[in-house]
Amino acid sequence: MPYEALNRGRITQALRRLGELARADGVTLEVSLYGGAVFTLVYGSRDATKDVDALVRPAAIAQKLAKKIAAELDLPEDWLNGNVKQFLAEKEAKRELAGDEFGEGLRISVPTAQYLLAMKLRACRPPLPGYAGDYADIRFLVTKMNLKSVDAAETIHDKFFPHDALSKAAREVVASALKPSK
Repeated sequence: MPYEALNRGRITQALRRLGELARADGVTLEVSLYGGAVFTLVYGSRDATKDVDALVRPAAIAQKLAKKIAAELDLPEDWLNGNVKQFLAEKEAKRELAGDEFGEGLRISVPTAQYLLAMKLRACRPPLPGYAGDYADIRFLVTKMNLKSVDAAETIHDKFFPHDALSKAAREVVASALKPSK
């Protein structure tokens, strides 16, 4: 049976429970959120995401607790997904997510808009059936950040990924976001 996408409420519920279990174990988990979870929780530009891309430390404790939460809340076992680490820059730019929405037991950080844009530009995955890809997220961030040119986006990308050239596809997606809507 396919699982339903994780909307803001489901993500919040799962993270809150993660914090409760961590606190009960006497630990504070360091959670760095990325991807769709950030667009859903922080920006509200998406209604949902298929999983929560995050790096969590200490990882072994987090994995054990995430499996317990998956069973409790009927989530996929990999709802808390660490595969994002392959897309991270050597030097990240993050900020702590303020507020007590998730209770104690967690310290949550999210990428700055610039860093998130750089990551999305680097990946620049096209939409596929059942997968939204990165294009809509790139367009959202270009508009939100009020960028005026492809060069401005490239400068941001190069700040985090100086050894990777901006792809032709990424340039085209940025250019499409810069065109005035009719």
